[in-house]
Amino acid sequence: MRHPRAIVALAVLVSLGTLIPLGFVVVMTITTGWETAVRLVFRQRIGELLINTIGLVLIAVPLCILVGVTAAWLVERTRIPGARVWVLVLAAPLAVPAFVNSYAWVSTIPSLRGLPAGVLISVLSYFPLVYIPVAAVLRRLDPALEQSAASLGLGPWRVFFRVVLPQLRLAVTGGALLVGLHLLAEFGAFSMVNFSTFTTAIMEQYRATFSGAAANMLASVLVFLCLLLLLAENTARGHANYARLGSGVASRPHAWALGRYRIAALAGVALLAVLSVGVPLANVARWLVFGGAAIWDWDRLGVSLMQTLGYGLLGALVTCVLAFPVAWLVVRHAGRLSRLLESANYVASALPGIVIALALVTVTISWVRPLYQTAAVAIAAYVLLFMPRALVTLRSGLAQVPRGLDEAARALGTPPFLAFLRVTLRMSAPAVAAAAALVFLGIVNELTATLVLAPSGVRTLATSFWSLSSELDYAAAAPYALLMIVISLPMTHLFYQQSRKAVGL
Repeated sequence: MRHPRAIVALAVLVSLGTLIPLGFVVVMTITTGWETAVRLVFRQRIGELLINTIGLVLIAVPLCILVGVTAAWLVERTRIPGARVWVLVLAAPLAVPAFVNSYAWVSTIPSLRGLPAGVLISVLSYFPLVYIPVAAVLRRLDPALEQSAASLGLGPWRVFFRVVLPQLRLAVTGGALLVGLHLLAEFGAFSMVNFSTFTTAIMEQYRATFSGAAANMLASVLVFLCLLLLLAENTARGHANYARLGSGVASRPHAWALGRYRIAALAGVALLAVLSVGVPLANVARWLVFGGAAIWDWDRLGVSLMQTLGYGLLGALVTCVLAFPVAWLVVRHAGRLSRLLESANYVASALPGIVIALALVTVTISWVRPLYQTAAVAIAAYVLLFMPRALVTLRSGLAQVPRGLDEAARALGTPPFLAFLRVTLRMSAPAVAAAAALVFLGIVNELTATLVLAPSGVRTLATSFWSLSSELDYAAAAPYALLMIVISLPMTHLFYQQSRKAVGL
């Protein structure tokens, strides 16, 4: 089948834009010179960072998959008490910046350091990247498949492993890819627990202006690790078709009774919520009590909140719109071109925010100076950072929309664009909502690129918190941390309700 030219053109433009940071790294590497580059890459420090970074990914990613899939299945497919509440609570850790989570755990356990600390913070901060797309898919899976398996005598566990889990492959592999990329790019959380990765080393080198070449070589190795992750995800994804033919879900999916495991399941979900959200909230509460009423500067808080919401909503909208052509090609026109374009969109997210910010600063100063330090450049950075969040979720949703429905609508005389709106977009609404929620929460938590690129006078909740906490004024920083956590719940609830209405549940 021929590729639609307009969609291919849009996807190519988006993908070329996401390669700007990679081009920055390549140019800086060439400028460094071959001999210097080899000397900086093949040294003992690189080996130490490789062991730390790869060990973190190999341990934390499987744990995030285990926790995310289990949590999604419990809240979506069992009769666990308070399922509607847990749906939102388990998405909330994405609203807790990893550096806030890290500080909370260091405050609770001062001896927490190294790889165990990195794994703990990573799992508690990033398991929702698996949980949310898996939950979105579970809401859309055809219940007839599970009902047929159950009628043949299969119990809940066998139905899950034989029927449900294979249908979750796209969501699981995509979520795992996102977790891995975030682990490669995370700085603040690991810096607070004294765990060295490539990103923390890059930030240290960039702070020492005389070591720019060393930082560029570290970034080059980081890009190579990103490519390895993309290859692994591409292989694990497979080529199966997950679309379902039919007019819609005729009944709700069966909710399994947990029986004697009911209390254990509830305790497990509650413990996960306490560890991922409760611990940070407890520490924020301690700061609030210590600071009293004097720390509530409502004028500054109000400005930071509105600026955060504005950047978050606009960034989520732009990112999802730009991600749609790429996701469409990957699902409807799978091939080397579509996968190449998709892979290009993942590379930037493996780079630290500081590298992306410096790349955009260089480009705007050199070629489009009027855009320097404008909101447009900050939004561009958010698109580069969080495009994978939108891509993997949109890809999972589009994969479940049968091609025949869209073709049938056009055969009946519906214009292509209207057919897209009425059929494809409507049926993929849960994935669109989940993608927007993921991007929004990512922007709310973003720190490094915002510090460098935000226009003068712009102070988001994250940058305000970081500024105050860097001055060791943790009490004054507490209200900003609290607002970052609180605004995730209504936003996630909003997108969740819209997705339920869209599919007629």
